[in-house]
Amino acid sequence: MTLQEVMTELEDYGNEQTKSVYLKHGAKEPFFGVKVQDLKKIVKKTKKNHELSLQLYETGNSDAMYLASLIADEKKITKEELRDWANKAYWYYLSEYAVAWTAADCPFGYELALEWIQSDKEHIASAGWATLSFWATVTPDEGIDIEKYSSLLDEVAGNIHESQNRVRFAKNGFVIATGSQIVSLTEKAKKVGSTIGKVSVDVGQIACKVPLATEYIQKVEYKGRLGKKKKKARC
Repeated sequence: MTLQEVMTELEDYGNEQTKSVYLKHGAKEPFFGVKVQDLKKIVKKTKKNHELSLQLYETGNSDAMYLASLIADEKKITKEELRDWANKAYWYYLSEYAVAWTAADCPFGYELALEWIQSDKEHIASAGWATLSFWATVTPDEGIDIEKYSSLLDEVAGNIHESQNRVRFAKNGFVIATGSQIVSLTEKAKKVGSTIGKVSVDVGQIACKVPLATEYIQKVEYKGRLGKKKKKARC
């Protein structure tokens, strides 16, 4: 499919109710408000397509940018291209999911994540912490730098409440992901969760709540799903 063909399909799938919800979450015009299940219908037609994914992301249309992440080829996309994506990810739907998922599926995702969390730009730093979370969900523990993740838990415990808004959300998610996915760090993550307690995040005009890290990890543990890895971050 060509870029124009995809954009036409995106417009056809546009949903006013979905668009209204996305606007409340932080999306900006121009975009159509396409549901994820409809995006996946397009993915079935395009398959992985590196060049098309880059073209879609460049449109600045949130629906197209999210779709780009679903069809991105993790074997072809480069660090510079993902850095560009992170820089242009203007709301969390893109920075903490589309970009972070794609990065986590790449062999250099961990390296980029450590770079991004040092940024003073909120959307880039939150993308970095989200990438670290997804990296833990798809990487076997033997492929994870456990000592580094442990030290990052210490960092979160020390500064989460002074961090930028979406960075606080992503750091809380990092504690949850680390405790849920890296079994050797589960108990430490629960202690960190207890230390940080409730994390306050301005989520805008929506009713979403920030989960308590310790409670969330305990629920995963209760279900017997600690350390259950996924084949890929994108979904």
